[in-house]
Amino acid sequence: MSHGHAPSAEPQPISLEPSEGWHCSHLYYRFDRGVLAAMGASAVQGGRDEIIAALDPQGPAATKGLQTSVVSGHKGDFGLMLMDPNPLKIDAIHQAVMASRLGPAIVPTYSFVSMSEISEYVSTPEQYREKLIQEGDEPGSAALDAKVAAYERRLPMMNHQRLTPDVPPWPATCFYPMNKKRKVGENWFTLPFSARAKMMSEHARSGMAFAGKVSQ
Repeated sequence: MSHGHAPSAEPQPISLEPSEGWHCSHLYYRFDRGVLAAMGASAVQGGRDEIIAALDPQGPAATKGLQTSVVSGHKGDFGLMLMDPNPLKIDAIHQAVMASRLGPAIVPTYSFVSMSEISEYVSTPEQYREKLIQEGDEPGSAALDAKVAAYERRLPMMNHQRLTPDVPPWPATCFYPMNKKRKVGENWFTLPFSARAKMMSEHARSGMAFAGKVSQ
């Protein structure tokens, strides 16, 4: 007696590009002044032109998000924030900087790799309703319904900005890697989800006070 086997499904192609969100790299560099001083003027000028072309946000190889900045302090001379669905496009810009004629005088100091995402602590409209009730809004009231409806309209736009952020052309930027562990024995993830969600909600409210002044 033979037993038939269902045909195996076609394997799904493995993609470097996420179904939602972008890859993100924060890259920092410093100049080796000794090497730079030994380079000829034409090499310096040529390398400068190559780097400017590589970092052109309107250039053919530009990533979806490309921000350059001068670093204040001793940990670097300049930094890049690069965002794109394709991580190879991000790395190609780093390689172009290092392969330029100024490359021998450029030393990478720090790199942080991440992805944009929608936080698990973002409230659904139903959770937002319950939170408002806990804070004193009257269940079933027109005022409560209006607040929830307004939140529901804002939510898709907020999520879109989290996944594919539009970085404003402001003159200053601050970067710090997130670390939810503080002291020995204090681990954020040992707290119950409800406690973490409450703290994240308080954190979000403090950020709202700077709406229009700070973009995170």
